[in-house]
Amino acid sequence: MATVSEVSKAAQTRPVLAKPGKFLTFKLDNEIYATNIMKVREIIGVQPAIRIPKTPSFVRGIINMRDRTIPVVDLRMKFDMEHKEDSKHTCIIVLQVLSDERIVTIGAVVDEVSDVLDLTQDELQPAPQFGSALDTHMIIGIGHTKDRVIMILDVDKLLSSEEIFSLKDATQQTLAQIRSQQQA
Repeated sequence: MATVSEVSKAAQTRPVLAKPGKFLTFKLDNEIYATNIMKVREIIGVQPAIRIPKTPSFVRGIINMRDRTIPVVDLRMKFDMEHKEDSKHTCIIVLQVLSDERIVTIGAVVDEVSDVLDLTQDELQPAPQFGSALDTHMIIGIGHTKDRVIMILDVDKLLSSEEIFSLKDATQQTLAQIRSQQQA
């Protein structure tokens, strides 16, 4: 059986995958998360989404943003958190993620956007290991400031390639149905 110091030593030898830089922080429930600011295209108010049939419960649907249709996922639902009604602080972070070497735009519903932090290497630690039973591959580090602990996410890993491409297919099918109904 490993001692506490051996476990601590193993944690220290894991690499910090998050790189120092600017991060957009946001809240889900009472937790603070962050993503690299370079992945963020914009932040918009929450708006009604057109539900896409046969998609996972964490998919809110699609929205029209300046004549572009983007799928929107609810991060509370994706992270298996309790459902919460939208508030005046709820918003959508529009992200550009890399999937199979293609850039895809998605929206992520969060409880509230906090601020932009500039984290140094000294403020970053490796992501915790919870064992193989928990899927934490999208957490690439922990940020520590004097008053906060922040989970840093790799938004490229929020959705699998299969989820992204099935969303794109479902979005195209839904748009085709809407257009045919409008022409009828």
